[in-house]
Amino acid sequence: MSTHLLSRRSERPRPALAPVPEVSLTLTRLHEACGNARHTFALWLARHTQGPVFWIAPDWGTAPLNPDGMLRFIHPGRVTFIAPRRPDELLWCMEEILRAGIVPLVVADLPGPPGLTPVRRLHLAAETGAAETGQKPLGLILTPAEGGAQGIESRWHMAPAHSLEGDAWRLTRLRARDAAPASWQVTGLTDTPQLTSETLHETA
Repeated sequence: MSTHLLSRRSERPRPALAPVPEVSLTLTRLHEACGNARHTFALWLARHTQGPVFWIAPDWGTAPLNPDGMLRFIHPGRVTFIAPRRPDELLWCMEEILRAGIVPLVVADLPGPPGLTPVRRLHLAAETGAAETGQKPLGLILTPAEGGAQGIESRWHMAPAHSLEGDAWRLTRLRARDAAPASWQVTGLTDTPQLTSETLHETA
């Protein structure tokens, strides 16, 4: 009877968007960003992509991004803004764009975390888009407070930590499928980011 030996070779790393080695978001998956600086986190990721960025936000209760502030990260002309009028259209728009597979980064600014079924549909849409076009899109949902969407690939919390010495942020990886929770103090975000590891305090 023949036997089959398991390979000792390590699994090949999955393609990811990684502005710095510590921050890596797997492509063709849905990720979550929360905290008061979640929009800054999204723009930072956008800075490290090429091509168009689609930004979905409801036309109620959400202030539009300031073009002058965006210029620190990317030219506003790269961003296509979509403002659905009904709550159910937010994730529908994101799903259709991911399935098209022609936009490297799709951001959805949501009023709250979506349920598990919509998250699974968004993962599948991104995988379908990649299979049909070869482009590997990344989906990012922005949620208030501490987030909490089920089934996402990773969750990141970002908050301002500015001081008299300059701009700084506290970035926390709350969860990820292939990495442990971690927290950093981030400086030089729009130039040469420097991450200093911090002791992670548990959040609810």
